[in-house]
Amino acid sequence: MILRFRGSDGQFRLTVQPTDEFPSLLSKILDNVPKDVDSSTITLSNKPANGEERLLVSLKGVTIERVGLQHGDQLYLKYQTQTTVPNGHYSSSLPHASSNRLNGVPILPTEDYPIAPPPQTSSTDNKNLWEIVQQSPLDNQLDKQDGKISRTRDQKMCRHGPKGMCDYCMPLEPYSPDYLAEKKIKHLSFHSHLRKINSATNKSELKSSYMPPLSEPYYRVKRDCPSGHPQWPEGICTKCQPSAITLQAQPFRMVDHVEFASPALINTLLDFWRRSGSQRIGYLYGHYDQYTEVPLGVKAVVESIYEPPQTGEVDGVSLHEWEDEQEIDEMARLCGLQKIGIIFTDLIDAGAGDGTVICKRHIDSYFLSSLEIAFAARFQAKNPKQTRWSDTGRFGSDFVTCVLSGDVDGNIAISAFQASNSAVEMVRADIVEPSADPSVMLVRGEEEDDGSISKTQYIPEVFYRRINEYGASVQENAKPSFPVEYLLVTLTHGFPTETNPLFVNPGFPIENRAMVGESQELKALSNYLGAGTKAKMGSRLAISDFHLLCYIHSLGILSKDEETLLCRVARTHDLSEEVSLQDTPGWATLMTILAESGERPPKRSLPSSLGPETGYRSDSEQLAKRVKGVSLR
Repeated sequence: MILRFRGSDGQFRLTVQPTDEFPSLLSKILDNVPKDVDSSTITLSNKPANGEERLLVSLKGVTIERVGLQHGDQLYLKYQTQTTVPNGHYSSSLPHASSNRLNGVPILPTEDYPIAPPPQTSSTDNKNLWEIVQQSPLDNQLDKQDGKISRTRDQKMCRHGPKGMCDYCMPLEPYSPDYLAEKKIKHLSFHSHLRKINSATNKSELKSSYMPPLSEPYYRVKRDCPSGHPQWPEGICTKCQPSAITLQAQPFRMVDHVEFASPALINTLLDFWRRSGSQRIGYLYGHYDQYTEVPLGVKAVVESIYEPPQTGEVDGVSLHEWEDEQEIDEMARLCGLQKIGIIFTDLIDAGAGDGTVICKRHIDSYFLSSLEIAFAARFQAKNPKQTRWSDTGRFGSDFVTCVLSGDVDGNIAISAFQASNSAVEMVRADIVEPSADPSVMLVRGEEEDDGSISKTQYIPEVFYRRINEYGASVQENAKPSFPVEYLLVTLTHGFPTETNPLFVNPGFPIENRAMVGESQELKALSNYLGAGTKAKMGSRLAISDFHLLCYIHSLGILSKDEETLLCRVARTHDLSEEVSLQDTPGWATLMTILAESGERPPKRSLPSSLGPETGYRSDSEQLAKRVKGVSLR
């Protein structure tokens, strides 16, 4: 096959084999370029400008057929010339005269280093961010699916046979508006949205290089502006200042559904409010799975709710410093879980005595207050989603926010939300701030406290579109405030039809509940595990509780390997794993400590009614007469 090469000094052709590696072309390329070209600087690109450039010497092991080149394709060369010194020799560490061995095979820089080699650029530094990012296994699985929505043959409109296909029965794209309207799906799933914009960005028929279709919003002043002016706040130009922001409803959502593995998770959290009347916050630990009710959908499956240190009040919660957060995250990782969201209560008893609560969140007030949106946006900014479809290697977040509050019927209901990507960036850029009115968000001003213009804070123009009283779509200035609905994305929620939770034996005392007289102690652990009875001693079902695992970890008795085995037993409920756990020295030490710390049952005392008046001379005589009356047949 023939490949064409074009450089700054002209173009030429080379006859190559599809199985040839790119470094083997070095000698042929050097024969067609000027003699003073530095062979270590030769780069190949698929475009004359803004293409993917790779050093020729860094493509060791890469064949021509592997990159998809065909007969007649053209590549673009870039290189640098060697500078000369007064003695007439080249200053390059690899002169052209000695760049080939006697057999014609080129000497690669990785094979023959000079005495003082220049710093070599690693292959990782040459790669783009989206090429080295590690996606989740679920995202890799959804990327391989086509997502097409299959349809059966229409008996009225189809005129073809059973093996034919027409416009009325051909599969639909996952972002089909008609299908979404028919199924009443409000938002596109993330991967459906990705297919929609990628089909317009990277068209296969054009055979152009890959361009990431996603780009995160950026509302801050860009650093290292190429215009050459001083950095902000000393200087600014149109290239580095953020553009005006026009808010609109986000058409997609990163997570489509929140599924609680068991209703007991919600009841346990509500139990604190029932006993104290104070609100509560908990972190959701679980995993992500495919949601089949939505094309290419994703659901967050909640397996446990961990309550961090906090002070609950009637109208809110104050979070304290969580010192062992990383340790709890590590225990969750050993169980195959991760932190996927947060949940909090907002309940006020209606006072009717029938368990009803006051409905505060409805269509005429708000669903998530401006303070709660800023709260959720900060968590989403701390937990970005890794994806290879974005130019920065990340896009949005899978972190969800759930609220337990009263509905219009006075019942306790769950609501699930996410802050939009624009909301996350506006909070990160410090453009907005919560308002005393929960239904609106304030746009910050550039004035300092003394009224002067801030020299460090740059606030771009913010607009939003709404439907006016005449039914027309008009653009409004968001200053000083705008509705919070532009920053929200609603999710669905529910429970599985057949519950199959990961932790099958809940009931161990919840952490940080000393306010309601509930504490995690060795006595509670001894009673829960049944350390005094051999029948239940350390049963694999007894230890299947996430709060129990975290408390055992806090004792510091088990080693790292023993904790890994403990979490595996709690997750898989395997009998052989349980036997291996009971044979470990750490578990034996824990059982010994629990046996010594547990309360022993009191000795049975002789009631006064069975004293000398009963006619028995001693306790042994009374016991003998009881045994005599027992039949063994």
